[in-house]
Amino acid sequence: MAPRILCVAEKPAIAKAVAQHLAGGNLNVRNINGNQYIKNYEFNFSFGPPWGNCSVTMTSVIGHLTTIDFDQAYRQWSSCRPLQLFDAPIVSGVDSDKKAVAENIGQQARHARALFIWTDCDREGEYIGSEVRQAALRGNPRLEVKRARFSNTERAHVLRAAQNPVDLDDRQVNAVGARIEVDLRLGASFTRFQTLTLQAMGGDLAQRVISYGSCQFPTLGFVVDRYFRVQRFIPEKFWSMKVMHQRDDVNVAFSWDRNRLFDRTTVVIFFERCLIARLARVRKMQKKPTSKWRPLPLTTVELQKLGSLFLRIDSQRVMKIAEDLYTKGWISYPRTETDQFDKGMDLKKIIEKQVQDRDWGAYAQGLLNGGFKQPRAGRNNDQAHPPIHPVNYVTLDSLGGDERRVYEFVVRRFLGCCSEDAKGELTTIELQYGDEGFHTNGLLVLERNYLDIYKYDRWESSQQLPNFTVNETFEPTEANITDGQTSPPGYLTEPELISLMDANGIGTDATMAEHIAKIKERDYVRTQLQGGGVRGDNDGGSRGTRGGGGRGGRGGRGGRGGRDGSNASSGGSGIQQFIPTTLGVALIEGYDNMGLDTSLGKPFLRKEMEIKMKEICAGRKSRNDFVQETLEQYKEAFVRTQQQVDMLRAVSGDAN
Repeated sequence: MAPRILCVAEKPAIAKAVAQHLAGGNLNVRNINGNQYIKNYEFNFSFGPPWGNCSVTMTSVIGHLTTIDFDQAYRQWSSCRPLQLFDAPIVSGVDSDKKAVAENIGQQARHARALFIWTDCDREGEYIGSEVRQAALRGNPRLEVKRARFSNTERAHVLRAAQNPVDLDDRQVNAVGARIEVDLRLGASFTRFQTLTLQAMGGDLAQRVISYGSCQFPTLGFVVDRYFRVQRFIPEKFWSMKVMHQRDDVNVAFSWDRNRLFDRTTVVIFFERCLIARLARVRKMQKKPTSKWRPLPLTTVELQKLGSLFLRIDSQRVMKIAEDLYTKGWISYPRTETDQFDKGMDLKKIIEKQVQDRDWGAYAQGLLNGGFKQPRAGRNNDQAHPPIHPVNYVTLDSLGGDERRVYEFVVRRFLGCCSEDAKGELTTIELQYGDEGFHTNGLLVLERNYLDIYKYDRWESSQQLPNFTVNETFEPTEANITDGQTSPPGYLTEPELISLMDANGIGTDATMAEHIAKIKERDYVRTQLQGGGVRGDNDGGSRGTRGGGGRGGRGGRGGRGGRDGSNASSGGSGIQQFIPTTLGVALIEGYDNMGLDTSLGKPFLRKEMEIKMKEICAGRKSRNDFVQETLEQYKEAFVRTQQQVDMLRAVSGDAN
């Protein structure tokens, strides 16, 4: 009798896709009791040694199976002081709406020889895999447990993953488990403290839940910091000089080497010396080759930033679309830090699949006919997934609006990576006019190369400069003093916010979009389109308008708690800017004014957490050590916050 293998995926759609590939179309489908989305797929497959030909049941979970919470005695807000939640006992259990899913796994495991886990290959996926393992071992404690490593649902890739399983990485499991516990304790303790303190002030805050999260607050802090820079900006007047000379019917404008000065008298003196000299001398005339580099392979962070910048889709929506495209088998796994393709990866085979497209097929064929270049290698490799790239071809007409645009971006980015850099000629002319230097540059694009496919980059020829000769002299056609004033920075845009979060270790590439969505949901910030009015979830009010809030504080991962992810809304037709509400400003100001060693509105504590979680993954730190060290740091901040709570009350009065 053939041995039985139980396979469990993270999502129903992945289970279906994998089962169809392994079964070759010959499978039986059974419903399970208690959940309409979960199916059991039954088929035969040869896994190779030591399993050989096996009878397989493929099923799935729907994100996380389990949840943790405080013991029942600590769950009511009035049951204990918030500080006690740092040490209160925690219990773990299967979510009530996931019990049928867990029971199905236990039942299917009873007669299985081995469990193959097919969750996403990242930290969170590894933890969900451990939840699957736990449910299966309850049904069969003798079960052998393996996991399939895969980054897309293309058939050949799935077959290789099935025949080359690896062990579950318990270090990653421990890192996520530690983060979940810390996020629960911090979120609940600070949320209860903030809420109970500010509700007591009455007014609009009387019914508000003021949630806290260790990623949420630094994210809000970035927005508030930029807001204050804009509000406190004082423009300064400056003066500069410009020289123009007409030659061969071309007006050539030369810029001052000093750019600008903030003292008019000094500029006037420099300008008069130029006029006294009368003649300008060409001290340099140079033409040299230049290039615009093709883009690096695509990472999750870049996809979110560029999706907002070029596609005008907010980061949460971009990630939802990318996960849907991955689940359907059109692109690779969209959560990756890797910006370099493995040298052994057959990229031309991926390009071949795009030849049939009416828009970029001819370009793809040109790459195969000799235009292919090995993509540039970035500095990052998470050792788990390749950069985001198309896996299979799908016509744009068969995709929805935003889905079509994201898929097209991924394809064009990949083809651009496999192309030649754009090439041009840069002309530089430098003048000596009196004691001052002036310069101008001209660009002539000679070969567009990757720019022909990657339409999101711009590199255009400038006005062509006439010839000048080194050491020749001429009297400029025109010389002027110009003036202006400095401009304030803009409010923080979504691409800028993602860059700040990435640079400061706030969240992971997989969770940044969720943290941004959370501060909007909590009404700590509102969004507006650049040059437009303020937008909110409830109305179009300006800074200071308030809406409802939720408890929050548990961390987690977008798209892993629902059937196939959340339905995020589109970001509109412009780049979003973030404006903090009065409450958002008050919370950050309150913590900043307390004089804590490290303000909770700054990124440093959370960045340290992320570094320590990586140490758990590397085996250099234990889960218990991480939890204790982190809670001690935040507990000290919590005690100081209690002692100086009047600071928080004082600034929160404006939000009332």
